Amino acid sequence: MIIDFSERPSDSHLIDAIWRGHTGSAGFRIAPAGGCWAMLIEKQGHRSRLSLVGPMQKAQHMYYEGDVEFLVIKFKPGTFMPHLPAGSLLDTIFPLADANGKSFFLNGSALQFPNYENAETFVDNLARNGWLIQEPVIDAVLQGQPQTISPRSIQRRFLYATGLTHSSIRQIARARQAMTLLQRGVPILDVVFEAGYTDQPHMTKSLKHFIGQTPAQIVRMSQSG
Repeated sequence: MIIDFSERPSDSHLIDAIWRGHTGSAGFRIAPAGGCWAMLIEKQGHRSRLSLVGPMQKAQHMYYEGDVEFLVIKFKPGTFMPHLPAGSLLDTIFPLADANGKSFFLNGSALQFPNYENAETFVDNLARNGWLIQEPVIDAVLQGQPQTISPRSIQRRFLYATGLTHSSIRQIARARQAMTLLQRGVPILDVVFEAGYTDQPHMTKSLKHFIGQTPAQIVRMSQSG
């Protein structure tokens, strides 16, 4: 199980959220789909490692080791590494080579592991070096802002910067919104309306695919925990 979990927002235009925690015993958990990728830093004893966690197109059962401190830097949609195609990270966890236990290799350079307090500084340095950039069209489209470029050009930019289509990202975001509403105690039929689903079977199918649970299962887990 995961214990000592904490999350904080970020004022970086590249970062969606930062969280940290500690695992107790080893086990499996259901990881919901996500339209963004992240950096996962794990520390076990005196050794640390950094992995790139790609966007997940559907819910997956993931194994985690016991007694591990972890830090997650989740990036905003449209933030990507030019030297690493976004599509190559889909549904994968890609470990980066370890340098000496205190640093890792990225794009041919050894970098020190970031921590909960300096994550923004770490990301800013990556951006300054040109290793991390943002496609502004992605956020603008997701915010509903009108664009002057063609729908085909927008789709190409989505695929290049995120590895996902615009439609896929919206479907994932809707499922995660529905999950959050259910966890807050909003009645299932109200969530169907608020999240924009056609009916309850439509939402159930979406949540089973993207979240890995039915609405009733999400409600039961939130009530028990």
